[in-house]
Amino acid sequence: MNLLMITGDRSLAAGKRGAFYNTLEEFHRYWDRVDIICPSILNFIKPKTYNLKPITNLFGNVYIHISPWPLVLYPFWFLKKVIDVCREQKFNLMTVHEFPPFYNGIGSRILWNMIKVPYVLEIHHIPGYPKAANLKEKVYCRLTKFFVKFDSKKAIAVRVVNRKETPVFLVKAGVAREKIKYIPSMYIDLDVFKAYPEVAKKYDLVFASRLEKNKGIFNLVSAILIARKQMPDIKLLIVGSGPEKMNLKSRIKNQGLENNIEFSGWLETSYDVAKAYNSAKIFVNPSFNEGGPRVALEAMACGLPVITTRVGIMNDLIKDGENGLFAGWEPKAIAEKITYLFGQPELQKKFGQAGQAIAGQFERKKMIRNYADKIKQLISQ
Repeated sequence: MNLLMITGDRSLAAGKRGAFYNTLEEFHRYWDRVDIICPSILNFIKPKTYNLKPITNLFGNVYIHISPWPLVLYPFWFLKKVIDVCREQKFNLMTVHEFPPFYNGIGSRILWNMIKVPYVLEIHHIPGYPKAANLKEKVYCRLTKFFVKFDSKKAIAVRVVNRKETPVFLVKAGVAREKIKYIPSMYIDLDVFKAYPEVAKKYDLVFASRLEKNKGIFNLVSAILIARKQMPDIKLLIVGSGPEKMNLKSRIKNQGLENNIEFSGWLETSYDVAKAYNSAKIFVNPSFNEGGPRVALEAMACGLPVITTRVGIMNDLIKDGENGLFAGWEPKAIAEKITYLFGQPELQKKFGQAGQAIAGQFERKKMIRNYADKIKQLISQ
């Protein structure tokens, strides 16, 4: 069977072997051929921030087609390229990663009218929901609510990656409940993400994500300033990079937190990320909106207790006070949870053990096989 994947992920275009690469490493085994259509990194990553060559072929049967045009022209290239690819190959299914401004969904619906290849719309999270980081996200959330019913009409299914948050939004927006299929995208390599007792606990807290406003990182920095009143030597490690890095460093300097917060930057391998988690005592996720986040489950697999906002799959997995802590989005609320959990070493241990059990449910190979099996089943229904 041949699969066509329409994605917004630009990591392969940037030459990065991150989460998408790690998924494909196993996922490709379930298909004769996989073709991936993805946008350019132009206007997304400044040329000086990456030195790797784009990845265009993987594992012998995965072919990546990267737009050479800026994002504003991407929809035109997208249609032409997919038509050309479909002339050369017969596909049994398309998966379409959809998000505002909806060019993937619109293009796939046009393609369906032309080539009649069934497709699954994949909505990993709703920008601006449950909380918007800025005006742009508020607009995107409203546009999604308005557009998603039309967007999903010709799709054979709408894949979501959490059980509660996204399905509730989609049903209210008019998507047929029977079309919504929960297929998790949390693929945790338990051979890598695990406790490493030999790694010293240099940090009190660790945060990991692309550095964007919706990840809540500025609120976390403000929370550190508040928590420092009770914990003068508190140390936070920030793992990741992104467009807000310089603004974030400026905020840290202005608030006099240089001795309390360190950056690791983007870490090249999953093993490096796992070691970074293990160097801290607690993982904090202050995101405004997420589908997962996967990083929280990776940290759980490493035995870290988790403090998180009520987003994405965290709503499905965390029972407040039993296996983790929920925090509000405000810096004060985050700071209160941090100082509380630091005063409860036995609770930290309990949450860490519970988190490892939760993460064990999302073993990488099992979950990727589940994804492949579930979307194949949709074709025969």
